[in-house]
Amino acid sequence: MGDGLRTIRVVSTDTLLLNQAKVAIEPLEGWEVAGVDSIEALLNAPPTRGDVILIDKFLRGDNVYEVCRQLAGKTACRTYLVAEHQNSVGDSIAHFCGATGVLHSPLSAKRLAAVLEESAGPRPPLPQDSRDQSDSEAEFPEKLLVSIADGSRDDSLVGALTDPDTSLFNYAFLNYKLDEEFKRAQRWKEPLSCVMLGFDGQASADVLSRLAGIILEASRDTDVLGRFDESTFMFLLPRTGPDGAEVMAMRVGNMAHEQNLTDLVGDVLTISVGIACCPHPDIRRREDLCSMARDAQAEASRDGGGVACHS
Repeated sequence: MGDGLRTIRVVSTDTLLLNQAKVAIEPLEGWEVAGVDSIEALLNAPPTRGDVILIDKFLRGDNVYEVCRQLAGKTACRTYLVAEHQNSVGDSIAHFCGATGVLHSPLSAKRLAAVLEESAGPRPPLPQDSRDQSDSEAEFPEKLLVSIADGSRDDSLVGALTDPDTSLFNYAFLNYKLDEEFKRAQRWKEPLSCVMLGFDGQASADVLSRLAGIILEASRDTDVLGRFDESTFMFLLPRTGPDGAEVMAMRVGNMAHEQNLTDLVGDVLTISVGIACCPHPDIRRREDLCSMARDAQAEASRDGGGVACHS
């Protein structure tokens, strides 16, 4: 600001959070608070070096971790996510996405003072991965998150992203990747398939682990594999149309049949698969892609198993 004050820029549509920041900053000299309602508004009026950015974890309409990646390297400011106090893994994920850390809510003068004191020091290095640095679309390097082969993991980070029974990605991270892959497919006008693979009843931890191994063996490095719910897995297959998705789904089904996988009551596990692909005239949002695959999977289940494809 022109009056010599440094600014805390609160990116949020929540007036309560903005008011919390204003009250918390009152005892601290040399600072003021400015509200910003979107990441676009922040980038259109870039903050001054030395300012601090607070991003609401529940920022409406945006994935906050993707927002952090967008900001990485574009400002000379430290960036913090504002999250609930119970969020014990937020720091690891925030650092991985290029943010400085997490500031727990409700905001207080003590917590804010600690952040502002830290902001006076050198900025931490940006996270690196093996992608082509000319690509402006940063992405999580999944191989750094979990290694099924040797069991090595960073519990604080991987535990937040993976399903404990299968070591595949969990629902929360699948939702993140669905948003990312859908946007990428739209931007580059490339096909994207969503596969829902499920079974009726319940399965033991051993069967779930074996099925996860089959899924990994049948997939490519670029595929995103996760557990959607108790009896359903979801796969995102970039640059893959319906034919390729069906080949992958059939491979999983055949391998599961060969291993004679059974449910908790001893019945043979019947695999039902639903496939949806975009571009498609009825798929305008990421939710459309997911729900269409889910509907196809339910259709296959009603038919006694197999593959149903809506493309």
